[in-house]
Amino acid sequence: MLLSILSWSLFYFCHFFALSSNYKSNHFTCQNSSHTTNREENKNQSYSFSIVSKMEGKEEDVRVGANKFPERQPIGTSAQSDKDYNEPPPAPLFEPGELSSWSFWRAGIAEFIATFLFLYITVLTVMGVKRSPNMCASVGIQGIAWAFGGMIFALVYCTAGISGGHINPAVTFGLFLARKLSLTRALYYIVMQCLGAICGAGVVKGFQPNQYQALGGGANTVAPGYTKGSGLGAEIIGTFVLVYTVFSATDAKRNARDSHVPILAPLPIGFAVFLVHLATIPITGTGINPARSLGAAIIYNKDHSWDDHWVFWVGPFIGAALAALYHVIVIRAIPFKSRN
Repeated sequence: MLLSILSWSLFYFCHFFALSSNYKSNHFTCQNSSHTTNREENKNQSYSFSIVSKMEGKEEDVRVGANKFPERQPIGTSAQSDKDYNEPPPAPLFEPGELSSWSFWRAGIAEFIATFLFLYITVLTVMGVKRSPNMCASVGIQGIAWAFGGMIFALVYCTAGISGGHINPAVTFGLFLARKLSLTRALYYIVMQCLGAICGAGVVKGFQPNQYQALGGGANTVAPGYTKGSGLGAEIIGTFVLVYTVFSATDAKRNARDSHVPILAPLPIGFAVFLVHLATIPITGTGINPARSLGAAIIYNKDHSWDDHWVFWVGPFIGAALAALYHVIVIRAIPFKSRN
């Protein structure tokens, strides 16, 4: 009996001891886990606070804007980029050293070939529309506009890495005013563009000499019912649209800052040419390119094609100058940056 009592007492004592040990162990573990959780929460709170502080600082830069922090923090999606952009120095007025470089001469050759192909395709398209009995039997004005815009897209894409893909004296003139190229290169480009345009229109006339003369040769004239002032205004605005698009699409700062507007430069340039042609073909046949107007006028060589020819030089050059001034002074504010 005594032995039974002792055995039961020992059993209950061991059982109680085991329960108390488990309780202390669990209680200690819970305390450690709670301390660990508190430390992690404090760490997360401090990390979150640092992130919030950084984000608030970045948002403050964006909110203040470019007036206080010029060129430091762009506004918009591009504010996430850390890349910076340094304005390149303006091109010298004269650069004699480039005359001894093959890249200079091959750039002019590329402009010649591009303008030759441009006139060949576009004037042939105009001839096809003029030869048709009605607009519905041909590609019409829309087809002409697509031919001009599409060729500019293709040719700028092909020659941009060699000469910049100007294919237009007005574009060359605008880039020269913005100090993107030297006077030597600008004059060389314009001469090669005009020669290429003359040759391109000449090849079209060689294919169909009688029809070429009878159908107007693709020469630009101010349409009946419009004054020369109207034609001049149409050429100024149309060329402004084109050259402004060229400046925007080829802006190196946009590429340097990884803008949220990814762009293939020849596409908007060609599309701008297409839209301008849709708008101004009924007014002037759409020049906006003095080389194109000169080449067709020389090969066609009729009095009425020369009567309004000055419109297709003065208008595009004024439009290009206005676009260059707008880009340099308003969009990029380069004179104000250099002053600061």
